[in-house]
Amino acid sequence: MLVFIIRRLMQSVVVLLIMSLLVFAGVYAIGNPIDVLISPEADQIERARTIAAFGLDKPLYEQYFVFLKHALSGDLGRSFAFSTPALQLIFERMPATMELAVFAILIAIVLGIPLGLLAGLRPNGILGKSIMSISILGFSLPSFWVGLMLIMVFAVQLGWLPSSGRGETTLLFGIPVSFLSLDGLKHILMPAFNLALFNVALVIRLTRSGAQEALLQDYVKFARAKGLSNSRIIGVHVLKNILIPIVTVIALQFGSIIAFAIVTESVFAWPGMGKLIIDSIRVLDRPVIVAYLLLIVTLFILINLVVDVIYSLLDPRVRLSEAKG
Repeated sequence: MLVFIIRRLMQSVVVLLIMSLLVFAGVYAIGNPIDVLISPEADQIERARTIAAFGLDKPLYEQYFVFLKHALSGDLGRSFAFSTPALQLIFERMPATMELAVFAILIAIVLGIPLGLLAGLRPNGILGKSIMSISILGFSLPSFWVGLMLIMVFAVQLGWLPSSGRGETTLLFGIPVSFLSLDGLKHILMPAFNLALFNVALVIRLTRSGAQEALLQDYVKFARAKGLSNSRIIGVHVLKNILIPIVTVIALQFGSIIAFAIVTESVFAWPGMGKLIIDSIRVLDRPVIVAYLLLIVTLFILINLVVDVIYSLLDPRVRLSEAKG
């Protein structure tokens, strides 16, 4: 296990290095932030001074090596727009995005697995067919439209929930969170459900297909022959064996939720990383964009590592050895 983790971490360093080059070149080759950050009325001397201050007067390869040198010490550059470290800006917004992502993934688990099991156990019944029909909507409806409909119904017409913002926050271990207050919970419900809708449908379909396949396996037939109750067969034998693909999808979707929560955060004015990256793209704030993309790459690398470790815990047949590295 230790050898596997060390090897994966070494591979991750190589992946990060390659991704940093691709991200840096891609972001820095598009647009000119000086046109956005400097007033059109500024003279050439002021423009030249600003360009030199941002280091944009150097060739692209030289800018990359300067960036790489600073990145090795944990400095991914300073924001052009805010004149503060890019990582600091991202970390200030990260708790809001992480909280939203955790709530969304919890909704997907709490709704998706039970509904998927019901659909898998009664595939030809009205309940099973209804669940699968509803899950199609989760795949089909665009998240921005669902968000707008949620705001129209629950915020405008019914007035039950607030339409935007994060609401009241409470410090938990020095980190501001919303779920510890009623106002915060009201603010997080709609964006979390909007973000979870696609994942609920995905988990339903995965659980349903896994349950149907597991019910045909010999270990389930043997458990029935032993006289075990149906609830024990489903809760222990079937559910445990279908959790492996579900854990994989949930873990990867958790990373996707964090990376692509931009639409939901924009619709609900949620003050997270997604809204920050949208604002940064508008003003071509390159350091923030690069830092955000590299942080997302790092997150996916760590999630894949955690998934591999969880695999070995859920299924004893999976061994993380030096040979499999």
